[in-house]
Amino acid sequence: MFKKSMRRYFFSFLISGMVFTLAACGLQREEAVEIPVFSENYERFVRTLSSDEFEGRAPTTPGGKKTKAFIEAEFRRMGLKPAVGNSFRQPVPLIEISGSNFSDLSISSIDGDVELSFSYIDEMIVGTTRLQENIKLEDSELIFAGYGIVAPEYGWNDYEGLDVTGKTVVVLVNDPGYELEDPELFTGKAMTYYGRWTYKYEEAARQGAAGVLIVHETGPAGYGWDVVRNSWSGPQYQVGGNNGPSVLVEGWLHNNSAALLFNRTAYGLSQLKEMALSPDFQPFSLGMNVSVSFDVKYSQSDSYNIAGYIEGSERPEETIIYMAHWDHLGKEETDEGVKIYNGAIDNATGTGAIMAIAEKFAKMDPAPKRSVVFIAVTAEESGLIGSQYYAQNPLFPLEKTVGGINIDGLNVYGPTHDIVVIGYNMTQMQDYLARHAADQDRVLVPERYPERGYFYRSDHFNLVKEGVPMIYANSGSDYIGRNEQYAAKVQEDQENRYHSPEDVINELWDWRGLHQNLWLFYNVGKELANSDDWPGWREGTEF
Repeated sequence: MFKKSMRRYFFSFLISGMVFTLAACGLQREEAVEIPVFSENYERFVRTLSSDEFEGRAPTTPGGKKTKAFIEAEFRRMGLKPAVGNSFRQPVPLIEISGSNFSDLSISSIDGDVELSFSYIDEMIVGTTRLQENIKLEDSELIFAGYGIVAPEYGWNDYEGLDVTGKTVVVLVNDPGYELEDPELFTGKAMTYYGRWTYKYEEAARQGAAGVLIVHETGPAGYGWDVVRNSWSGPQYQVGGNNGPSVLVEGWLHNNSAALLFNRTAYGLSQLKEMALSPDFQPFSLGMNVSVSFDVKYSQSDSYNIAGYIEGSERPEETIIYMAHWDHLGKEETDEGVKIYNGAIDNATGTGAIMAIAEKFAKMDPAPKRSVVFIAVTAEESGLIGSQYYAQNPLFPLEKTVGGINIDGLNVYGPTHDIVVIGYNMTQMQDYLARHAADQDRVLVPERYPERGYFYRSDHFNLVKEGVPMIYANSGSDYIGRNEQYAAKVQEDQENRYHSPEDVINELWDWRGLHQNLWLFYNVGKELANSDDWPGWREGTEF
């Protein structure tokens, strides 16, 4: 599938309209809170990375090349050591895949009569990871496979009793725990990896299916159709080499399209969802076939992770890692002109953060006892590819990696009394975060929407799968000097701005919140880099 990871909602306010709305609600900025500036260079880093000149920082584009050169030059200026021999660049083999000439997705009865037709972008999205010039799915039998999950530890198998080889499965997003909110069913409201769209495609491929169509719903998906549309259109990337089995066609159905489809069966969408919630569910044919075709262009090239480090003064073989992705969605030619996806919050704030923190560590005298690694990874938006490649080809042994901090979309709305931990209470790294947050008179809180699966949607997850304890923390919602209306407006706009050209710096940014978190993440890493501790995982976690 044309894959771009759909992650957290941390995005900018509307420039027009919101200013009046905020003022009318009495939400003007409170200036009394003093937050020391962490780095005089940080704002320059963020403004440069999110500028139009960098064209949205898509891998393998001129804007992506400028991004890599800028980070590399700054690492060199700071005095970091290159992590790849004499180079800061770790090559990541990428295959770029672009689709065109998409047909409608046609649904026909078994006897061949066309009953429904859905158009690309607005009613459905399809793509492929197959390296072939023409993709044609023709009269593939449609199977309803519930949530598309095989999870023996939960006593769950949505493929039991039916061979789906060569067929196309229609599956629901998320996992059954979301709907029932039963803590005994999967993990209740909190999403497991079985609920992620990536898993649905992987499992269908293991089952031998020819195609997968995920039914989109905003609630259980954690994002609207606009995110699917923006994230899956345009060039997509995957790691070069053998990536295992894949289906011919991966896609999404708009909820309205799915409702029309299921209304042509003996069951409606709501009844099918109810059936899929039973552990005794068995997949079955919908009595219809599906056809779709499109052309594919693909090419292979290298993008790069940019990595530098501060060598430890006593135990240089032991490492602490700071990670952020440098890429975003690039630019798009439209009838209205060129749209640039500047990615100011996502993730110029995070990339700028590891650069600013690296500069602070580089000035430490004496140097920290352990080595501290700073890595800006590529192609996160295409499925966490840069971090996946690093986890499979680490520059520093993972068994000697004490722990790390992933920074992905920082708080631009002002200082907070709290900080949200994604994957709350999973690792002992959280103890260090809690201590240093307390020094700022802040408290840790769990994520507000665990059903959205943010823990599985950013780069730290690839290191977590290898057993490395990682922190992924982000903005709180208890803004100092603000009222509840302000927090509600922030939440609303975060959801509206995600993966859009509106993710830009504007006059509503409050840089104090950014500096507040930079101090926090720096102090956590500094303590670990100078300690003998090896934080582990909490009992009962899957890692």
